[in-house]
Amino acid sequence: MTETTHHRICPLCEACCGLEIKVRQGRVTSIRGHAQDVFSAGYICPKGVALKDLHEDPDRLRSPMIKRKGVHVPVSWDEAFAEIERRLPPVIARHGRNATAAVVGNPAAHKIGLLNYFGKLARALGTQNVFSASTQDQMPKQLASGLMFGHWLSVALPDIARTDLLLVLGANPLASNGSMWTVPDFKGKARAMQARGGQLIVIDPRRTETAAMANAHHFIRPGADVFLLAALVQTLFAENLVRLGTVANWVNGVAEVAQAVAPFTPETVAARCGMGADTIRELARTLALTPRAAVYARIGTCTQEYGTLASWLVDVLNVLTGHLDIPGGAMFAKPAAFGANTMGKPGIGKGVATGRHHARVSGAPEVMGELPITCLAEEIETQGPGQVRALITIATNPVLSSPNGPRLARALDTLEFMVSMDIYLNETTRHADVILPGPSPLEDMHYDLAFPQLSWRNHARYSPPVFERPAGQPEEWETLLRLAAIAQGKGSGLDARALDDAQFEEDAPRLFGAQAEAVLLATQGLAGPQRALDAALRSGPYGDGFGARVDGLTLASVMASNPAGGIDLGELQPRMPEMLRTPSGKIELAPPCLLSDMLRAVADLARPAPELVIIGRRDVRSNNSWMHNLPVLAKGPMRCTALVHPSDAARLNLQDGAMARITSQTRQGPRSLQAQVEISPDMMPGVVSLPHGWGHDLPGTQLGLAAQRPGANLNALLDDQWRDPLSGNAVLGGMAIRMTPVAPVAPEPASASAPPV
Repeated sequence: MTETTHHRICPLCEACCGLEIKVRQGRVTSIRGHAQDVFSAGYICPKGVALKDLHEDPDRLRSPMIKRKGVHVPVSWDEAFAEIERRLPPVIARHGRNATAAVVGNPAAHKIGLLNYFGKLARALGTQNVFSASTQDQMPKQLASGLMFGHWLSVALPDIARTDLLLVLGANPLASNGSMWTVPDFKGKARAMQARGGQLIVIDPRRTETAAMANAHHFIRPGADVFLLAALVQTLFAENLVRLGTVANWVNGVAEVAQAVAPFTPETVAARCGMGADTIRELARTLALTPRAAVYARIGTCTQEYGTLASWLVDVLNVLTGHLDIPGGAMFAKPAAFGANTMGKPGIGKGVATGRHHARVSGAPEVMGELPITCLAEEIETQGPGQVRALITIATNPVLSSPNGPRLARALDTLEFMVSMDIYLNETTRHADVILPGPSPLEDMHYDLAFPQLSWRNHARYSPPVFERPAGQPEEWETLLRLAAIAQGKGSGLDARALDDAQFEEDAPRLFGAQAEAVLLATQGLAGPQRALDAALRSGPYGDGFGARVDGLTLASVMASNPAGGIDLGELQPRMPEMLRTPSGKIELAPPCLLSDMLRAVADLARPAPELVIIGRRDVRSNNSWMHNLPVLAKGPMRCTALVHPSDAARLNLQDGAMARITSQTRQGPRSLQAQVEISPDMMPGVVSLPHGWGHDLPGTQLGLAAQRPGANLNALLDDQWRDPLSGNAVLGGMAIRMTPVAPVAPEPASASAPPV
């Protein structure tokens, strides 16, 4: 049979690499990087190759499951929806809409159907209890960006193709290829920067893969980023190095920032950071005096108690050194579709608001429509009006990925009803009464909705399905619409496409105004995400304006470009002031809530650092927990090891390859786990690193390969009440721990009657 070639965007991490997939007789025969892809130019990491394993994984669910007598059994789609209709509406009727909750995970960001339609389900539920993976790793960056620039996804990105200095804090883009910065083949781009004389400087408690290739690496104590960043800003003011550059006319709050950082001199913060004052000053000078430079920080700076302050100060540095919105500095992408900072009146907007409602138990404020994921367990456990009694989870595994997973697991068992949309029976979905699987990623169309807003280069790329969906398998957006209809009391038998048609026709006048009729005419014959995408492309900054611009983008033109690797829309360009969506039309350098929180950091300066703390880490083969079930990613050495500096190992009597007990003290009491020790000079003394997303040893799951090497669940050590108060983000790094060797189990002596070996 003839071999066919297909091109699609990899949906397994933020790099969004273009893939070339060859198929023969209905099976994938090879996956490699697509050399003509306009965005990734042939780059691929092991996750892209693993798409074959994911598609063929015998553990991947292919039919709905209902839990009967404690065991999940396969059923038809009609049976599954009938069960949901039988059980969900009565919970809402008895207890109200806030008795429901919804949680969505980060794989949804790679699924246009899930990302575009999850909001419809949340609105249909009518609940304030909406949670996502964002409050596990990125909400501080989104909040800081929203407060400064007017929208949650107006994130300043290093222009790596033209910069001469990239300062990286708490990020490992060589392993991640960007996080909230979509930059495939970071290593190649960083090498090119160094070849033209540029510098890469990394600040991290671990000598990461990125730090290993850097021109300079500096250790920093976990959780101290806010103090370092504030001292860098303070040095700019103290040494008269502030230069606003091209954005000078669009900045509010410079004087207020100067006052807020005044207490943070390099000498004051040096001990807390574990860095010399002279080193801090030299970093500030180098950054200020390099014409083309950018500061980038990610998960390490977000997953701490000052996550929002640290994220904010990164952009403050970019602004005050004159590096914002210039080639080679920190710039803003201009996406072809769905970019909020390309819509409406340019240069002004509503900005963002938080605290429109609060968590019932903790009082934590809503941010971006969400409550902190670490509030979910207590919202289920705590009795009273609004107690969560029914839950819908979508592509998420918070029992492993969020702090104090054992508590959440116990809480899930008390729910009256739980539905999960997921392709695996995992540590979270094992608690569900009904599981609704999505198709394989190779069975659906794909267009990245979020990541073009975070991309190192502007582009438009579309992927058609490689394989047809199995008979009866709905698209994920159809499943969400049917769930929404059940939540609204409309029953389970409605046609999802008819619902979508009616909703789109109703929404068109509100969304497109005078163009509504043209939009409806132009998108005839399309449905679901394809119709929304066509409308967004046509009305976007490069679009055809529904016929007004002959050479503008449409869904058809982007689809036609697939074999050629998509459409290149060019380098990042200066976008001030049109991309701003703040009420003032200015960059708000000094949001009042951030200035207030700086007082908390000032009061914390004198707190001594713990003797030993733990942080997570990223591996190129491990993005989500289910990837541990894919052979191409699971093979090789054990990656769930506790990295320990040799001096700490000697002090604590730890042996390389042996097991150790790690204990933490939380508000709820002590927690502990056992992990394999790996002695490494790459660690800062006093810091231990254990990766997130492991712990595949719980009963009732169906992840056969992952269970063979389950690893230890770092999040079981963490305090689910410890979070950044502004963003609600969980604190995943910097927890104080104790570490002790575990004595090996001695073999039992042979009995006298045992035969010789």
